[in-house]
Formats: sequence, C-alpha cells, structure tokens
Amino acid sequence: MITLKGEHIYLRALEPEDLEFIHDIENDETIWEISNTQTPYSKYLIKQYLDHAHKDIFEVKQLRLAISNYNKDTLGMIDIFDFDFKNARAGVGVLVKDVNHRERGVGSEALKLLTNYCFTHLGLHQLYCNITEDNEASIKLFTKQGFKKVGLKKDWTKINGSYKNEYLFQLIKN
Repeated sequence: MITLKGEHIYLRALEPEDLEFIHDIENDETIWEISNTQTPYSKYLIKQYLDHAHKDIFEVKQLRLAISNYNKDTLGMIDIFDFDFKNARAGVGVLVKDVNHRERGVGSEALKLLTNYCFTHLGLHQLYCNITEDNEASIKLFTKQGFKKVGLKKDWTKINGSYKNEYLFQLIKN
C-alpha cells in the first residue's frame, strides 16, 4: 500500500516476529508514563495480542503498526486508538524505541503517513493526542504535523506520586 510507504520508513502490520520487540517496549518502565502502563506484560499475553492483531479496526477500535526502515529494522510503533467511526475521529500515539532514531524525522514521517492513511482510507475527520506538558519532543512532533493545542487537563496524570498536566492536541481534516 503506497499510503503507508515514505521516503525513509514504512508502516506495516504487526507480525509474530515482533513479539520480542513489543515485549521490550511494553516492559520498559521508562516509557510507561506515556502508555499509561503500570504492570509488565508477559510474552504469553503479547502473543495473544499478536494473534488478534489482524482484526479489523472497525471491530476492535484500534490499530497498531510497526515503523520500519528499508533495511527492515523495526524502529518503533504507531497506534490508532479509541477509533470512533460515528464521529469520524481517533487518538494517535507514536513511539520511536531507539533513542538514536529519535528527533531524526522517523516519528514525523510515520505520523505524516498515518495521518494521510486515516484521512484517506478510514474517512476520519479528526485525530487527537494527549501529551504531558513536559514532553517537549512529542509537543514538537505533533505541532510540526499540524496538530493544534486545544486544551489543558489539570493534574490529569499521576506519575510517581505527583500529578502532571496534560495537553489535548487535535488535527481536523481540511
């Protein structure tokens, strides 16, 4: 599918071979803050998830794609969640796992590809994301792709015993 292929990366469906990569991400406590995870995931549970990852977004209301380069390295994941067909909207999350690939255009290209896919193939009217106010890299990423800050949720997320404010960003299809 041309929509999911960019100049440097492409987005692809998850494969059984992604088990270790996803297991590493889901059990990396340094990123639990952005995924609202609080407990580790077993390989068994992730394998079950992968066994059902082929299900239609209209049925399961979410889609996770791997971000890969043309050397076939898996660099991260990008998610569509809370898919709401009636209101033509969904949430979006991006994670570039390897810090050596962060802030090098990988997330930006992946988000651009996914946005185009959502507006072109899924018929969505808008996308949104939630970002803690201290996550400058994500704010920069989503702003660069045209997302607008539309709200602030005070004391929204409790992390390590203290509360953080969270911004709501939104991109409405032109």
